[in-house]
Amino acid sequence: MITTPESVEDEDIPLDSTLRPQSFSEYVGQEKIKRNLGIFIEAAKRRKENVDHVLLYGPAGLGKTTLAHIIAKEMGVNIRITSGPAIERVGDLGSILTNLEEGDVLFIDEIHRLNKTIEEVLYPAMEDYKLDIIIGKGPSARTIQLDLPRFTLIGATTRLGALSNPLRNRFGSTHRLEFYFPDEMKRIITRSSRILGVPIEQGGAEHIAAASRSTPRVANRLLKRVRDFTEIHGRERIDKDAAREALDLFEVDEIGLEPTDRAILTAIAKKFKGGPAGIQAIAAVTGEEIETIEDVYEPYLIQLGFLIRTPRGRIMTPEGFAHIGLAVPENHQDKLV
Repeated sequence: MITTPESVEDEDIPLDSTLRPQSFSEYVGQEKIKRNLGIFIEAAKRRKENVDHVLLYGPAGLGKTTLAHIIAKEMGVNIRITSGPAIERVGDLGSILTNLEEGDVLFIDEIHRLNKTIEEVLYPAMEDYKLDIIIGKGPSARTIQLDLPRFTLIGATTRLGALSNPLRNRFGSTHRLEFYFPDEMKRIITRSSRILGVPIEQGGAEHIAAASRSTPRVANRLLKRVRDFTEIHGRERIDKDAAREALDLFEVDEIGLEPTDRAILTAIAKKFKGGPAGIQAIAAVTGEEIETIEDVYEPYLIQLGFLIRTPRGRIMTPEGFAHIGLAVPENHQDKLV
């Protein structure tokens, strides 16, 4: 499976580090965010202060982690990386915060999955750079307050609405990452192929770009798999035919849909007559987790115009029916109104 909910597969860790842009000039796309962050960083450097806390949100794979690395590098500080699910106890957070140095960046991926107790400890750390620790239990318990270095928290989430208002309001700037344009995807693939030492023709880059779901992470994974295919078959470069044959082998169609995407569309079309269908029912029929459908597959299907999310459930569009080769049921148009 090319599209995965995880941040990165084990085999891709060294390569993803190599392919990750190291500066705003290397980072393709998200021009407005880069411009705004550049202003914040330059102003902070002139004042010799740390950058305000930053919240990045948007679908998975669009470059939130990369932006966090670039912010830290532009500021000339270290970055400490963790995730919401990894911080299970208050002590875990306390250990991370007390080991930061002045100006460091703390990046918390999936920050919406922090539990409420840890969130409450994070509030004074973000605002006053203080850490409250409770020692003992019962009547003899007492609270001590530790001073923390001034740090920058960068939070990343695929679900802005899942963050509590108190936590969301403590970020100095919030930025939404958008899906990438085809030309941007082509530039990302061309740059990655150059780093990997894989010759690629314009037609090959365009074909991979079209199947990359407008997402850099998916583009790089597809490129690596197509590279494997061309090497095994003794081809010297990735051309359009090689890209098409490789993606056909991996069951990725010309617009990037995978078997799971088609299973979701087929389930809604056949089992629920085009919808509306609840997310729990879709998950039960397809065997996928609700969060995986909502965070990984659904955003792209909605962007393509194949699905509509309504209060009553998910509804297929005529374009969705056409893509999987099924006729639109009678009176289905009334559901879209």
